Amino acid sequence: MGGENPFIQESEVELPKKSYTITFLPSNRTVAVEPTDLPYSREGRVGSILEIAEGHEIDIDHACGGVCACSTCHVVVKEGLESCNEASEDEEDMLDNAPGLTLQSRLACQTVPDGTRDVVIEIPAWNRNLVSEEH
Repeated sequence: MGGENPFIQESEVELPKKSYTITFLPSNRTVAVEPTDLPYSREGRVGSILEIAEGHEIDIDHACGGVCACSTCHVVVKEGLESCNEASEDEEDMLDNAPGLTLQSRLACQTVPDGTRDVVIEIPAWNRNLVSEEH
């Protein structure tokens, strides 16, 4: 999908200029993000939590394909929220539909860390796909 939705106004993001890490909870899996390797996948905005997770085979449910048209990729940014772009009004509208909101809730498809610090993300229990399908 590529993370673009023609019906919303894209917020400005600053892509990272240096390496940083993202730790995904509860699996406690940490991945190194290399700015020169972006994009890792085609899901969500370039450099977004979703795009990086998908590029490292970490599943975050995203029914709309990462275009800010649902709330299934809701995550909680436990550390490093200040290094992420601000949520757009469209993202906030979608978050209103997500269960278990916190002050650190974001849509993984729209949240782009700038690389100034490491980030810790919690995938809520209701969003963890526990079924693994074989091809």
